[in-house]
Amino acid sequence: MNDDHEWLAERFEENRGHLRAVAYRMLGSVSEADDAVQEAWLRLSRSGTDGVENLGGWLTTIVGRVCLDQLRMRKARREDPLGVHVPEPIVSPADAAGPEQEALLADSVGLALLVVLETLAPAERLAFVLHDMFAVPFDEIAPLLDRTPAAARQLASRARRRVQGTAPAADTDLARQREVVDAFLAASRGGDFEALLAVLDPDVVLRADAGDAPEGVSKLVRGARAVVEQALTFSRFAAFARPALVNGAPGLVTARGGRPFSVMGFTVAHGKIVEINILADLARLSRLDLTILDD
Repeated sequence: MNDDHEWLAERFEENRGHLRAVAYRMLGSVSEADDAVQEAWLRLSRSGTDGVENLGGWLTTIVGRVCLDQLRMRKARREDPLGVHVPEPIVSPADAAGPEQEALLADSVGLALLVVLETLAPAERLAFVLHDMFAVPFDEIAPLLDRTPAAARQLASRARRRVQGTAPAADTDLARQREVVDAFLAASRGGDFEALLAVLDPDVVLRADAGDAPEGVSKLVRGARAVVEQALTFSRFAAFARPALVNGAPGLVTARGGRPFSVMGFTVAHGKIVEINILADLARLSRLDLTILDD
């Protein structure tokens, strides 16, 4: 029995990275993704693999079901009453570019995409994530949704149109992206209105999520001039900002006394900043692995 359990644990560990990727795209939360993966392990250890021909595929659908239940509970609780929600980012040191970061970029798992995924209905999100991002057949997705494969296909198609029409396509040159973000930071520190305008797309969107902070802190701002005004108010904190990789792309972590108070993710397209997503929810920031702050 112990040998069987050890074999099962080894097979699960082989799939853990993949399952975590599925759960993160479904939930937009690193901590909740880890919980979903752990729940999948508990279900596997209880049920075993009798009748399972494709363990990886089976585990993927189990994680999908766990995440779907979580999304439905979220909706029932009517979370994010202010209507501004920034998912939990994956933060790593600015000089940590490597296979993992390249994979994040290649998979287009930027904060901008995750923000759009948050607007989808739970069933749409499941169908889109499993099929479009992980190539799970609709025949396997349909039972999770209690729908026909044709209906699951329609859900994914509806979600795909939303994503393609809303999520900006980021530049893929990391060095060029970093130049743009560095220019934004320098202009913010210097209070340089014109220099800020120069790096922003005219239709730039800034989204700030402060969680349960007093009303007025969480906000959605559209247009370069309005975003510049927000950036200039940020200037007094800019001295505490340091470069980081946020979901594989250049971003900023702002902290004082070793305590983070914001993570900023930037989407750069055609050499201009088209979206800025700021997580300033102290409760959620405390759950992130911000080793970027360690000197």
